[in-house]
Amino acid sequence: MSHPEEKLAELGLKLPEVAKPVAAYVPALRTGSLVYTSGQLPLRDGTLIATGKVGDGVTAEVATECAQQCALNALAAVKAELGDLANVARIVKAVVFIASTPDFTGHPQVANGASELFGQVFGDAGQHARSAVGVPVLPLDAPVELELIVEVG
Repeated sequence: MSHPEEKLAELGLKLPEVAKPVAAYVPALRTGSLVYTSGQLPLRDGTLIATGKVGDGVTAEVATECAQQCALNALAAVKAELGDLANVARIVKAVVFIASTPDFTGHPQVANGASELFGQVFGDAGQHARSAVGVPVLPLDAPVELELIVEVG
């Protein structure tokens, strides 16, 4: 299997710099054979891709792109903790929070923006458990936030 960052390059993507925490926490923490990331927002070059609620000003398509950016940011945090994404044995679980209107029900499709990326980059090891949760508001008025648990090989 090719290196995860080569897979990202094939998809026309690259890992960003690790986003600076907006409060008192670290971007990722390893305990034993697991790495937990803090919630990652859809920041690209230090700016949110979008703000607001899915179903009111943010389309499902834009939210899906946000989920993919959150996934890239989470992988950047994992790489910073491990030194190399090749050390990821598997993606264990993704939790995707989507700030949406009460009538929006497409949370799983939005979360697929992250889940499909993990599958493309890690193959079978990218298949993971997941929760997609609708919430009223997220930090900085982001439409999507993602946290990740990965197993270290």
